[in-house]
Amino acid sequence: MTAPNKEVALSHVNSKGEANMVDVTEKAMTSRTATAVGFIKMTAETLALIQQGDNKKGDVFAVARIAGIQAAKKCSDLIPLCHPLMLTKVHVDFEINSQKNEIKVTSLCRLTGQTGVEMEALTAVSVACLTLFDMCKAADPSMEIFGIKVLTKEGGKSGNWQA
Repeated sequence: MTAPNKEVALSHVNSKGEANMVDVTEKAMTSRTATAVGFIKMTAETLALIQQGDNKKGDVFAVARIAGIQAAKKCSDLIPLCHPLMLTKVHVDFEINSQKNEIKVTSLCRLTGQTGVEMEALTAVSVACLTLFDMCKAADPSMEIFGIKVLTKEGGKSGNWQA
């Protein structure tokens, strides 16, 4: 995988500096995938509540997974210049790190289309983290969400990329 080209002009700004939705009409339909990651840190007690299934609001991971999937599907409603996409796969997963009292949230978004799915993967992770916060804020209002970023991008004219 290669690093992104640093010489590329901003595509969401026209020649006058105005916001611009990119015209993808002539772009080829290709398979595109993106993965993203984010983390939420909490107290050991809050993490134990999640692990033991004792959160008063219910199954924290089930709700956050559905929220992340829904968010990816609604990305163009949230980010003004994103294209509405026909996602063919959205996966959200969680990994508990008891040593650091944090949860790693990962997402994968996939489609065959004319534009990439990085924003959808980032949105899925972000909303899943926000949902974890919402589900646990009564037990731990000091939780911290951090480290949200794209890990990989595959397909399209610019090819593959990995963080």
